[in-house]
Amino acid sequence: MAVVKYADALPLYRQEDQFTRLGLDISRGTLAGWMIRVAKACDPLIDLIIEEIRLGPIVNMDETTVQVLREPDRANTTKSYMWVTRGGTPGKPVVLFRYHPTRVGSVAKEILGAFQGYLQTDGYSGYGALGEREGLRHLGCMAHVRRKFVEVEKTAGKKGKGGTVHAALDLIGKLYDVERQAEKQKLKPEQIVALRAEKSRPILDKLKVLLDARVASTPPKSLLGKAINYALKQWDRLVVYLEDGRLRPDNNLAENAIRPFAVGRKNWLFSGHPRGADASATLYSLIETAKANGLEPYRYLRHLFEHLPAATTNAQRKALLPQYLDPRSLIIPA
Repeated sequence: MAVVKYADALPLYRQEDQFTRLGLDISRGTLAGWMIRVAKACDPLIDLIIEEIRLGPIVNMDETTVQVLREPDRANTTKSYMWVTRGGTPGKPVVLFRYHPTRVGSVAKEILGAFQGYLQTDGYSGYGALGEREGLRHLGCMAHVRRKFVEVEKTAGKKGKGGTVHAALDLIGKLYDVERQAEKQKLKPEQIVALRAEKSRPILDKLKVLLDARVASTPPKSLLGKAINYALKQWDRLVVYLEDGRLRPDNNLAENAIRPFAVGRKNWLFSGHPRGADASATLYSLIETAKANGLEPYRYLRHLFEHLPAATTNAQRKALLPQYLDPRSLIIPA
């Protein structure tokens, strides 16, 4: 049931209908209660995932809206948020979902704790204070910059051809050509740094010159003005990826991690209670971490639920995290 909802995006009320067709009287309230209880039992694993995130060298963060009906002292229509964080040891990624009724930057601060390393986000101001402390290097997201210019292009239509928008998108496209070259050649991080210094840096310099030349003559409240100003405001963070070959020019790792939640949200629409939203965050964390490490979610959760009751120490629980499991150990006997 957990996999069907959180990996396959099938709401509990539809699962209730399926059980009814099979002659089983299991209400969605009962199903929701089961999800909450099983998620609560997995809380120690979430603590370990947070620990892994804080010990890794790179963290990607993003957030998206979620509606929670019975949030105390709030209207049913008030937006709450699901935060997603991706990080961990290189080659052993972990994904954390964290529900919170607000979008305040203190949520990100609480998740990161004393993390030191690279933090990559979009330009949301709530992340701003995080980039000021010692030991934290803040990256921006080139994909968000590109997206804003694409919006201008769609609005302008044929009139936008050959102008600032086309020039900016062409330069951004060339930046990604360099990234594809590095991936195709399977370059090591230090080789990627050299390649970017040779090819990406001159492209970024041209993009900066273009933006600086157009900003004064472009109405700041126009779509183009907003795109230009967003890029310039983020510029110091947009170029950080040049300094380390492990880094990416965009925050797509976090956006890709949050996408399954967004797909599921279209089907189940809301959470009935904060306890349900917290349970969803826990189960999404485990399933998306499993997927990020090449594990099939059903096989992983079955293995986890069979062995978690006997895991009484942190070392035993840590061994149950997806990144430390061999996929061959998850084969289900015939």
